[in-house]
This record gives sequence, structure tokens and C-alpha cells, in this order.
Amino acid sequence: MLTNQNIILAISGGIAAYKCAELTRRLKEHGANVRVVMTHAAKAFITPLTMQAVSANPVCDDLLDPAAEAAMGHIELAKWADLILVAPATADVIARINAGIANDLLTTVILASAAPLALSPAMNQQMYRAQATQDNIANLTKRGVKIWGPAQGEQACGDVGPGRMLEPMALVELAKQHFAAADALGKGVLDGITLTITAGPTREALDPVRFISNHSSGKMGYAIAAAAVDAGATVNLISGKVTIQPPQKALVTAVDSALEMHAAALSLAPKSDIFIACAAVADYRPIDVADQKIKKSADTMTITMTKNPDIVADVAALTEDRPYTVGFAAETQNVEKYAKGKMQRKKLDMICANDVSKGGQGFNADTNALSVFWQGGSEILPLTDKKQLGKALIALIMSQFKRV
Repeated sequence: MLTNQNIILAISGGIAAYKCAELTRRLKEHGANVRVVMTHAAKAFITPLTMQAVSANPVCDDLLDPAAEAAMGHIELAKWADLILVAPATADVIARINAGIANDLLTTVILASAAPLALSPAMNQQMYRAQATQDNIANLTKRGVKIWGPAQGEQACGDVGPGRMLEPMALVELAKQHFAAADALGKGVLDGITLTITAGPTREALDPVRFISNHSSGKMGYAIAAAAVDAGATVNLISGKVTIQPPQKALVTAVDSALEMHAAALSLAPKSDIFIACAAVADYRPIDVADQKIKKSADTMTITMTKNPDIVADVAALTEDRPYTVGFAAETQNVEKYAKGKMQRKKLDMICANDVSKGGQGFNADTNALSVFWQGGSEILPLTDKKQLGKALIALIMSQFKRV
């Protein structure tokens, strides 16, 4: 997927810059053309001569280089790129990119380029967790910038936590997925396909003002729906209450409860080619729903609940007009074991599992990672922003759907 793709590797000043020689070698090994841009701080960690040797191209490191800028070198670079990958992306460079600052060659090339931009954060765990950094990352994600990582673990300073730059091969895989999704999900690729997806939480009423729900934001389901819409599919989006805007052209059915979502799903699934159950559906609902607001009286309260119908299992059990059925499993342990068990038990064609015990993925996060399983195969979709992950997942689903 990387053959003849033009990738700018933009290296900023972090200790993880030492990984960039291996990263460049691996990108080229997979067929990419790589040109390296370095900040002055990056040269304190790895030399331009090293990067020139592994990339087989001169390294660009100075916005005010008279020889390069005689031909407007930063504009030429910006137009050459099919992808700009900033690795490591320090807190400083993330902040400058977010602010639109162009005070060195790296940030100027980014601002001057229409190419997709991916950042691989690398910094101390507290710097990564700082609200300013999180705000910058969230803002960039909203603009469509891909955030690849970070990983968790021991850091050079001795701290343990999120902030490690992803390993070179993980970044290579994400680059491959980026170009694969772009190829597989071009405009019109899903023309004639009808896809129904559930997204967001359900609300199970206790009384007119209270309900039982969960932390689902709907971001993952909406990202998958957006990817399918962009590729030309007719998309039915069955959504619980969320605070985000649905993709344009998606046909939205708004629901509150699991029973409402179940009815909508069983109505639309037989008219669909693919059904994706991404919603976080309540397993149980209260048996008795009060007509009036329940007043606070006793020190304790007992609520008797009954099981809700299993939406994805009922869709998978359809005997006529059954769609290709994809489930989701949010797990906190033994992810593969529980996901495969759910897939077999409910007779699904595919299941997408994520470990919601890990930081930066799952409910409310802008990033996610999925372990995807189907009969006879599996694939890991590494941590990235949900928009990019949605595209990669739709491409993967289509690769299997076409074989059925």
C-alpha cells in the first residue's frame, strides 16, 4: 500500500527521534518515497547525515536556506507530499501546529500542504495529560488531523504512563491503513450498498426525569457512518442521544431506549446489505417506570430490572434478507477470548473488540483501537483517531463482505 507514496517524515526535538532512522528504513522497505524535515532541536538527538543515508534524500532543516528557497523549496516539498507524518510530535510542535504558527521549516511545510497530516505524540506522561496538550490534540482531531498514539509504558525520564512514541512498525502499519482506506473508500466505491448502523447510548427510564444510561458518546459509530457515506453507501444511522452532528446524507432514526433501537434495527436490517451494531445498548431496563418523579424518601431504593432484547443477535438470526452482521464488544479483560465467544454465540459474521480499560480509547475518547475477528481471520487496527479508524474498519468490512 506504500508503493510510490510520497511521505514527509517531520522530526521534532524529542528523545524518540532516535527511532526515526528505523522508521524511515521500514517505510522505504514497504515502497514509500521518504523525505525528511527536521527541526533544529531534532538534530540534537539524531543527525541529518544519518537521516540522509537511510532516506537516500537530502535532509531539509532550514526555512531560510538560500539555496533551497531560491526555488521556493518549502512549497515544493508541501506539494510533493501524499502524507506528512510528524514523529516524534512533541508537546511544543503539537501546540504550534494547532495555533497555525509557521516559524520553522517543519511547521511552514505543514501549513503550506494540502496533504493529510498524522502526528505521533511523544512526551512525558504529565505533559501529555496536561489540559493544554489535550485541548490541542482534540482541536487538531476535529480538523481531521490523524493522531497515531501515544503508547504507554516506561519513559526516558523514568515515569510510566502515556506518551511513548509508537514503534516504527506500528507507524508503518498505520500509514498502510491510511492509504488502503483512501484507495478502498474512494468516492462511489460503496455505491449501491445499504448499511445500517446503531450508535450512541440507550436510555432506560426510571421516571419522567431520570434514566439509566452509559458513557457512550457515539463518536465511533458516527465516524463509521461518515466513512460509509463518503464512500457512496446509503446509510441508516439509528442513534441514541448524543451531542455530535450526524454525517450529512445519513438517514437518522433517533431513539431513546433499547426497545426503540431494537424495533428500528429489525425494521431496517432486512433492507440492508450490512448491519453494524456499534451502539452501547443497556442490557437491562426497569420493569416499572413511575408516571411521576420519584421523590427522595427512604435511605435505600430497590429497582427490579428485566433483560432487554439482544439487537445484534436478533439481526444475525434473521432467516430472510439477513445482512452481513458486525458486532462490537467493549471489554476490560481477556478481550480476544470474550469477543470470539460473543461472535460464536450470537452467530455474527465479524466482531470488533476494544479494551475500554486502556486510556485514550473507548467511551468519550477521540481515539480508539480495535481487534477485529471473523471466521478464519483477524486484524488489529491500532490506536488512531476515530475518523481514520472508521475508514479503516469500513475498508476491512468490505474486504470480507465481498467474499461472502
